[in-house]
Amino acid sequence: MDIETDDGQRLSGEGLEKELLEDWDLDLEEHRRKVDLESWSNRLPPKLIHKLMFSMPAGTPPDKVLSAVKNFAREEFGLKHRYAMVLHTDEPHPHVHVVVKAMSEQGVRLHIRKATLREWRRGFARHLRSLGIAANATDRSVRGETRSPKRDGIYRTELRGESRHTRARAETVAADLLRGNLCVEAGKAKLLETRREVERGWWAVSDILVAEGRPELAAQVRRFSAQMPPPRTDRESIAEALRTRNREARTRDGRGA
Repeated sequence: MDIETDDGQRLSGEGLEKELLEDWDLDLEEHRRKVDLESWSNRLPPKLIHKLMFSMPAGTPPDKVLSAVKNFAREEFGLKHRYAMVLHTDEPHPHVHVVVKAMSEQGVRLHIRKATLREWRRGFARHLRSLGIAANATDRSVRGETRSPKRDGIYRTELRGESRHTRARAETVAADLLRGNLCVEAGKAKLLETRREVERGWWAVSDILVAEGRPELAAQVRRFSAQMPPPRTDRESIAEALRTRNREARTRDGRGA
């Protein structure tokens, strides 16, 4: 896999990290960060780079996904923040990893907030549409998804069963289940309210479709709304996964559910 940089270079082979480190002066940034650590007290030090991932469903042409990311990155970071990207096609859904230097060439630090990510998703979708790919930046809650996306490194090690992060959380949740006292995150109430708003939105869409004489499509919307998985926090999702694994183990051992 080749890494493409903001200045059009294609890098491959060993030593890529060192090459980028030197080209982006990250060694100097690291030195400055260490010098400033005391002033940050207990707060996390500023990042040297930001890691982003742009993904599309299986069947989307990988070359167009890469082109859309290139156009987005050029528009958003060009002549400001150094960046590099690599296309992955080792999974059904093509995706592009982008690494962005946190400090711009003008000395301005890049801060990424939720609103920033929403705007970037819209920009990515816009560039996909310009290439003939149907895309829309729909919020996860509208699609019925409630779990937050994992950081890519955690996700990949979890797939291999090697994630200390996930294992530690699972052990904590398992201990709570054994005590019969699963503590749910404070964000549960917000999840439930968001789900109610989403359901009201889908019902309104269904009513509009009925009024327009499209009852079959209205029925599909209603079914989609009814079949959305229940909103769960991360801890609840881990607990459900542990319960499922336990039921499957009991079934294999012939002990029943």
